[in-house]
Amino acid sequence: MTQSTPKSLRLHIGLFGRRNVGKSSLLNAVVGQDVSIVSDIAGTTTDPVEKPMELLPLGPVVFIDTAGIDDVGALGQLRIAKTRKVFERTDLGVIITDGPWMDFEDKIAKELTELKIPYIAVFNKIDIAKSANLHGIKVAVVRTSVKENKGIAEFRQALLDNAPADFIENPSIVSDLVGPGQTAILVVPIDKEAPKGRLILPQVQTIRDLLDGDACCMVVKERELRSAIENLKQPPKLIVTDSQAFLKVAADTPKNILMTSFSILFARFKGDLVAQTLGAMAIESLKPGDKVLIAEACSHHPIGEDIGRVKIPRWLTQYVGGKLDFTTLPGRDWPEDLSPYKLVIHCGGCMWNRRQMLSRILECRKAGLPITNYGLTIAYSLGIFERALSPFPAALEAYHKHAK
Repeated sequence: MTQSTPKSLRLHIGLFGRRNVGKSSLLNAVVGQDVSIVSDIAGTTTDPVEKPMELLPLGPVVFIDTAGIDDVGALGQLRIAKTRKVFERTDLGVIITDGPWMDFEDKIAKELTELKIPYIAVFNKIDIAKSANLHGIKVAVVRTSVKENKGIAEFRQALLDNAPADFIENPSIVSDLVGPGQTAILVVPIDKEAPKGRLILPQVQTIRDLLDGDACCMVVKERELRSAIENLKQPPKLIVTDSQAFLKVAADTPKNILMTSFSILFARFKGDLVAQTLGAMAIESLKPGDKVLIAEACSHHPIGEDIGRVKIPRWLTQYVGGKLDFTTLPGRDWPEDLSPYKLVIHCGGCMWNRRQMLSRILECRKAGLPITNYGLTIAYSLGIFERALSPFPAALEAYHKHAK
């Protein structure tokens, strides 16, 4: 079923433009149902509306219908702020206008270009508006009329033609590191944060990726790892552990077997592993009193030994040798000013698409602020950083080069 594909693995298509240019009408026409309220009153769409669907032959996508970026008043400014946050998770942008392409549309195009987000231009309402042209901008152009059902098929084709290549190539989480016919052992501790009767999303997605890559997969708890290795006729190609069990798994894994964590796999799958590897090395320069931002992509009820709020602060405090000033932000909360912080530690982002994680990495890079993730932080603070990077030659080379 289309709905069974997690949003984090879908192509995110953002619809942007002024109020009342027909963004919602165009979305309804493409998906074939009324998912957005349509009205002649400008500003009807107040919050971003997300609609998952199947866009063949590309596959599962999410359309994001946004409020008009020319909204007015105090409430309008809040709507604009929410719309701009959509840029962070947009893989493919659509700029819609029902008139000439002017400075307003140019500004949206510039923001998308700066974020390296591909986009297409749609001239809507051609049944009542004079057809305009783009001058000096090389971008796909579509002319539509929802009322007369014109250009809808062309719009869908433009989306397919301009989708980022990595969504067509289907990047893997781990199967490329293991290979067909080879075995990976996944170490899954059963603790208070594990949903009753279920595994957490990164573990499930890793299992599926191994199956898709024709690899063999064995799932054990940390206490059973040693016997599992001994019971295999051939050593596993890779061992992947929950970061919280890093020390025990490292102790029980022979040196000739590659080992890493789910979190580090997702640093590569959702973000930029080399950049986040170098970010982890900033831990070495932390001093007591420094401010550290811990960012969680999802909002969950913290337990007593929460990984982001308790364990990572504890391990870092021990490593630095003094108390650090931690700020934890859940969901899409993010500070407007990053200058007070010395380091950002982000979760693996399993609930997000890759674009949103890359947007945060890019923002930190512009601010000159190192960013890393949970698994890399834990491995560094526990002294097993190089071991955890062993399956990733590029990240390991960057670490060695920077360490010198």
